[in-house]
Amino acid sequence: MNHTVQTVFSPVNSGQPPSYEMLKEEHEVAVLGAPHNPAPPMSTVIHIRSETSVPDHVVWSLFNTLFMNPCCLGFIAFAYSVKSRDRKMVGDLTGAQAYASTAKCLNIWALILGILMTILLIVIPVLIYQAHR
Repeated sequence: MNHTVQTVFSPVNSGQPPSYEMLKEEHEVAVLGAPHNPAPPMSTVIHIRSETSVPDHVVWSLFNTLFMNPCCLGFIAFAYSVKSRDRKMVGDLTGAQAYASTAKCLNIWALILGILMTILLIVIPVLIYQAHR
């Protein structure tokens, strides 16, 4: 660290040497910085908006649209997911969250109904085959 002392105050009478109090004050200013004001320092607060993650469930909706689409729930969920992504791009996080929540609910129902239909499509033929045997 470079500790250099610069004289901030010059004596009033240039012909006379500085007094002890003046040297002490100059040293304190050089070491401690500027004198403290009784008024509180002004501060600036900058709010940095963090990138709030709002999941739009587009991939899940696309999967449900292509593979498990009972009652077109997967397609409707995909439409809400796209709306959620559009709202997120515009900066409307509240609207994006609302559309994403609807898309998530529709995706859950599409997945449950799709799995149940798949199980029934496997179990019913097996039961019919077992009954005719």
